[in-house]
Amino acid sequence: MIANKPFEQPASMADQAAQSADQAIRSTQRVANEVLDGAAGGVESLRRQAEPLINRATEQASALAQRGIDAVRDSSQQLRDKALRATDSTVNYVKDEPVKAMLIAAATGAALMAMISLMTRSRDR
Repeated sequence: MIANKPFEQPASMADQAAQSADQAIRSTQRVANEVLDGAAGGVESLRRQAEPLINRATEQASALAQRGIDAVRDSSQQLRDKALRATDSTVNYVKDEPVKAMLIAAATGAALMAMISLMTRSRDR
């Protein structure tokens, strides 16, 4: 029996070392899992905190875009109304003062032709 003890001791020490290594591996895995769970919880918490801010920013951007569209639509409508009034005013002026309107149109045409003529002459030189 004495002869068996020296051989049993190294086997026992190897078993103890293997058990210690297994315990260390399990402990490391447990700590790693806890760290990963904590990180995942932190990411989820940040996502929950950021979600309302992102939603609010999206709503504000949509509202701003809608206001811009409405402003363009209003300006466009005002421009159409002004053009319509100018057209009506011009038609009424021509009806009320046909001779004067013809003279103004002729004078405007002559002035435009004179400007075009001067511009083409200065380019040719």
